[in-house]
Amino acid sequence: MFINLKKMALWVGLLKLGIGVLVLALGIAAQEKSERKLVRKVEPIYPPLARQLRLSGAVKMVLQVTSEGKVASVQTIGGNPILAGAAEGAVKQWKFEPAPKESSEPVTISFDAPK
Repeated sequence: MFINLKKMALWVGLLKLGIGVLVLALGIAAQEKSERKLVRKVEPIYPPLARQLRLSGAVKMVLQVTSEGKVASVQTIGGNPILAGAAEGAVKQWKFEPAPKESSEPVTISFDAPK
């Protein structure tokens, strides 16, 4: 009986984890439907260390944008930390068109390794 309780507790824990991941994924997918217009875009500078290591990949972020269109905060949700630093530095300078309220804007920046 004790073993069955352990198994049941394990299954409940895994179910909670799975539901949490699903809710997070649905929240990110819902955020990607935002259509707030970008007014000024600053391209990231490819980091010298990334160039030496020939790193490439994408950095996914969620920007909190004020009603005035300024980027208030950046949350990186995926990507190489070396590339993420460059991406964050660039998006902090972005400007969006004004809106009635603050918004969350999903952003993906891709970096290609130099040839």
